[in-house]
Amino acid sequence: MPEKVVIGNAELWHGDCREVLPFVVADAVVTDPPYGISLDTDYSSLAGSTRTYSPIHGDNEQFDPLPWIARWPCLFFGAEHFAQALPAGGTFHVWDKRVTAKPNMFADFESWWTSWPSGPSRIFRFQWVCGVHPGLTPERVEHPTVKPVQVMCAALQKSMHARILDPYMGSGSTGIACHTIGRAFVGIERERKYFDVACERISRAQAQGQLLPPEPTAVAVQQSLELP
Repeated sequence: MPEKVVIGNAELWHGDCREVLPFVVADAVVTDPPYGISLDTDYSSLAGSTRTYSPIHGDNEQFDPLPWIARWPCLFFGAEHFAQALPAGGTFHVWDKRVTAKPNMFADFESWWTSWPSGPSRIFRFQWVCGVHPGLTPERVEHPTVKPVQVMCAALQKSMHARILDPYMGSGSTGIACHTIGRAFVGIERERKYFDVACERISRAQAQGQLLPPEPTAVAVQQSLELP
């Protein structure tokens, strides 16, 4: 049974996106989906790391972008992994996540693809090593494929859409980026652990910069939804 939490102008759903989608309204999709690469989420081989995570749900099946593109303008991270399934057109951009850091077990860069015209392909350089973003945020988020908020902001700047849907919300970086640049947000996450992290992060982000504590109405309101 999906549950909905409302935090300011963010609408967060705990449940499978296939069940929740009939109940959401959005102008565009911005997401980091499971790529279909069966990512090894045991990071304990990294120097100084003991972190291991559960396998990513759905990552053992090839991601199909076409049903999403048929319904909304879309921005997909990791689109190089399913490039053969993308329609003609669109634009790739690159996130250089090493900058001056030494390579490790992860790729030196990641890409995102937009179905809408978003100007010439660009390279965005934000260092990201072992889940920590030096000089930009001290936050360490316990999610195996978390994206820095700054990278999500850069990606969202390529969109003029007012209400953004992330059907694979994870720990909520897209929602924080939407708040940062003034977009409404709809997020869906099936894993309770990451959904709770996303709620906490987005709530904290929306409270930052306020001189007074948030009004009671800004506190997360959880709703249950009976599906037909």
